[in-house]
Amino acid sequence: MKIFRVLLLVIIALLISTPPALAFCGFYVGKADASLYNKASQVIIARDGKRTVLTMANDYQGEIKDFALVVPVPVVLKKEQVNIGEGKIMERLDAFSAPRLVEYFDPDPCAVYDRARDEVMSPAPSASVMQKNAAREGSLGVTVEAKFTVGEYDILILSAKESNGLETWLRQNDYKIPKGASQLLQPYIRQNLKFFVAKVNLQEYAKTGFSSLRPLMMAYESPRFMLPIRLGMINSKGEQDLIVYLLSPKGQTELTNYRTVKIPSDTDIPEFVQKEFSSFYKSMFQKSYEREGKKVAFLEYAWDMSSCDPCSSEPLSPEELKKAGVFWTTTEGNPYGTVFISRLHIRYSRNTFPEDLQFQETGNRQLFQGRYVLRHPFKGEVKCAAGENYQRQTKQRQEQEAQNLARLTGWDINQIRGKINFIEVESVPWWQRLWRSF
Repeated sequence: MKIFRVLLLVIIALLISTPPALAFCGFYVGKADASLYNKASQVIIARDGKRTVLTMANDYQGEIKDFALVVPVPVVLKKEQVNIGEGKIMERLDAFSAPRLVEYFDPDPCAVYDRARDEVMSPAPSASVMQKNAAREGSLGVTVEAKFTVGEYDILILSAKESNGLETWLRQNDYKIPKGASQLLQPYIRQNLKFFVAKVNLQEYAKTGFSSLRPLMMAYESPRFMLPIRLGMINSKGEQDLIVYLLSPKGQTELTNYRTVKIPSDTDIPEFVQKEFSSFYKSMFQKSYEREGKKVAFLEYAWDMSSCDPCSSEPLSPEELKKAGVFWTTTEGNPYGTVFISRLHIRYSRNTFPEDLQFQETGNRQLFQGRYVLRHPFKGEVKCAAGENYQRQTKQRQEQEAQNLARLTGWDINQIRGKINFIEVESVPWWQRLWRSF
């Protein structure tokens, strides 16, 4: 999904070959007989105090005319609080914060060299249907709080008194609601949340010239710092992946109702993983997920946006940060202001994540990144005693790398060893060592 440039060390700046991102925090409802399932999702949340800008990617797979999205929101949104985002910004944040592969090259052990090695990185996502008579809406306890069009989307903000009424209203307005919707809608109604309903205006969409739907952005003020995920489980067959890019002027953003753990990082792994990084990361993430009981969020990246070390891609520019929802004032002499990014990767299902995600901003500015290291042995001719020692140590290192990979992924250790080009230890007669010293 992601791209970027190469210098000396190769980075694969893509989390995994992620399925197309679908808006996770509501459920899709389709007309006709289309069966839609959420597979993976990406969202951006820029938050300072009670102010929030939420951006949802909509890489919807299906007939555009059938697209519809229902998302719980804490307040009634006005037209000016909703905007159309740029898909490229999601891709930029993904590339900047993605777990990365780095490599080092061992120098000639017989040469005099500076052992301090610098790290250089390279970068290895119809209005008429809504015009039902008010009397029927009122009898179902559903109120249309706002109605407007933004870009290619026709949007309604609904409030409801009970879930059965809301489900009935949606069905009467030609939405095919997944089974179980009423049960999951009820908790949001009890919390007095509203419902953001978006459909595609085909005429407006045709004017955009885009081949896919653009992200939706919402700006609002609320003391609630949460992300609804339960509705997204209605039309899911199993586990779903969610990546949340959390932007704050303070520091790391954390979950309060689920544990957050750091993804395994800073581990030496065999050279061949360079060509199998996608498979490696999928297996490693699944193994970590199972080890933690499938009930945690993984921190994959935490960093100040004004810098990176190493960089998988350039930090977002001030203009790009604005497009990502950053609204707080920049400081003099620092065009970025203070923007700290936390990247959380959550794999969830109904059984493992029964509650919506609750967040809090913190002042913790500790830096972290998911990072995996390749160390290439020196392949030239070795003509010194130090070189023989280097070869022995390197072979031991390669064995340790194999064990690291087996532990992280659960892969068979013997199959791993079979893919490693173990360095050969040269046996030099003692008299040759003596002559070399002349």
